[in-house]
Amino acid sequence: MCQEFKSPLSKRARAMLEDFQASLEQGISKIGVLNDEEIHQAELERVFGRNWNFLAHESEIPNKNDYVLRSIGDDTFIVNRGSDGEIRVLLDVCPHRGASICRAAKGSSSHFQCPYHGWTFKNNGDLVGTPSFKDAYSGLDRKEWGLTQAPRVEIFHGFVFATLDENCPDLKESLAGMGWYLDMIFSLQDEGMEVLGEPQRFIIKANWKIAAENFSGDDYHLMTLHKSTYDIGVMQIPLRENMKGYHIQAGNGHGISFSIDLESKDPLFFYYPEEIVKTFNLENLSEKQLELARGSRVCVGNIFPNISFLMLPLSPDPKNVPPTPLFTWRVWQPKGKDEIEVWNWFMMYKNTSEEFKRASYRAAMASFGIAGTFELDDAIPWETITRNAKGTFAKKNMKLNLQMGMEGMGTAKQVMEWPFPGIAYYPRYEEGNQRHLYRHYLKEMLSEE
Repeated sequence: MCQEFKSPLSKRARAMLEDFQASLEQGISKIGVLNDEEIHQAELERVFGRNWNFLAHESEIPNKNDYVLRSIGDDTFIVNRGSDGEIRVLLDVCPHRGASICRAAKGSSSHFQCPYHGWTFKNNGDLVGTPSFKDAYSGLDRKEWGLTQAPRVEIFHGFVFATLDENCPDLKESLAGMGWYLDMIFSLQDEGMEVLGEPQRFIIKANWKIAAENFSGDDYHLMTLHKSTYDIGVMQIPLRENMKGYHIQAGNGHGISFSIDLESKDPLFFYYPEEIVKTFNLENLSEKQLELARGSRVCVGNIFPNISFLMLPLSPDPKNVPPTPLFTWRVWQPKGKDEIEVWNWFMMYKNTSEEFKRASYRAAMASFGIAGTFELDDAIPWETITRNAKGTFAKKNMKLNLQMGMEGMGTAKQVMEWPFPGIAYYPRYEEGNQRHLYRHYLKEMLSEE
């Protein structure tokens, strides 16, 4: 049983969501939920407050006392590796008067001191210092006034997740079928992945759900919005060829998509070069995971609610540099109903050469960095959608089409004997993953448990 909500939905907000829920089964979404203050406030508690949220990767805090500052919804947390080596997630709020205690985005410290009155805490959260203790707080039980910890923290292949709901299902259960696909990606190499450089942070004036649904299963937009990337050679897989693949509804709102070369006789492994493939330990994979990885060239997905990832080969300089596989992992951090702060990590398998990591990082920066070709393309329509969703007439009357792939609509069909987890459709002319995301979103938003 999940937590009960302190703030019930207003009659107006519930009516909006129930209208969306009814129309979704006809492949219709409602633009109004993409820019609404009441909906946003409810999401902070009902979506971000009771699901698993990604905060950091272990490679960002490799040493004892290392820390980074991250967010869940509108709460800020210190993610640190304590003096004992254990990773903890501590709310960045002093229990004395509520001031923030951490004044840097990252660093190394065995203690944190509040700048307001000097209360001092060990990096395990214990209160160990109160100025003028004898005169001011000689009767205080310090054990009761340590920093508040996130109710639950779990680490998956080095990825640190936390939930604010102590009754939330375990991370593995919450990931459902998505866990199987992530296992495949992260287990290719024994050492797993590491973060390259610092995560990029930038603002897009858009609603977080637009970005989440895009990575969940919107391959269709590549043929128009990103057409120039193929025309100039950044992406060398022909756009229509790239649509040959599968959309998978992986459970609990998660969606993942693979572009697969069905005719290739050679193993692809996302186009990693032979010297990198030699570092893979394929015994880590099940027979079915190996079968899928061998034939995959592009993978993109969204972990509900707002964690997206992408692995594919791109070139930063088509005339001079061949395509290099890259991996981007990002969080669409809501800063309001109409703004997200993008946290964008570039990662690569740890046991690869520094030369290859630099090449991958360069390809990632040129395409999915803050000024990357793909990144700039996406922000423009996302911002106009959010702006349009604010319109008085549009909010009341505008419906959006999410019917691609439904019966009688296009060429995509369900793969009835899909050998891997989830529900799959082929080819990728299909919006079932987006509908799957919104079904789970509406379930979370309308639940009163």
